[in-house]
Amino acid sequence: MILGEIKRYLRDGNSLRVSRSIRDAAYKILKVRESIEEHDEEATIEKIAEVMQVQEKEIAYALDAISDPVSLYEPVYNKSGDTLQLLDHLFDETQSEEMWAERVALKDAIAQLTDRERKILTLRYYEGKTQTEISAEVGISQAQVSRLEKNAIGILRKEIG
Repeated sequence: MILGEIKRYLRDGNSLRVSRSIRDAAYKILKVRESIEEHDEEATIEKIAEVMQVQEKEIAYALDAISDPVSLYEPVYNKSGDTLQLLDHLFDETQSEEMWAERVALKDAIAQLTDRERKILTLRYYEGKTQTEISAEVGISQAQVSRLEKNAIGILRKEIG
């Protein structure tokens, strides 16, 4: 098995392992694309999918699987000496600067809470427990849990602004 994997790696020369069925499908797609282009037609994904009688997303998936990986530091635009990299074009909306600032502010605000308030908020909002479950775990009444949670949230709102 190890010898087979080494031979496959040397034969395929690809740093990512792609299953044989997907690789075979991609090579069939390439042959169909060639035959379409021989008839002086544009080989679009739609046309290839129609000829092969498969969905367009399967065509795109197979072709993406056999394409070479691209470095995030690959230059994609170079004008007047300024090089932009692929990394410069990526953006994660969940990790914006504003979100980082909010997280820092929340962390600082949570530090202002007592240990009991922190524990209650952790159990309630990070572990998803009910106030009744928290009261049994902490050893206080559900009404006290509710009051402590309300006070802790008020402190957080005041600190964050």
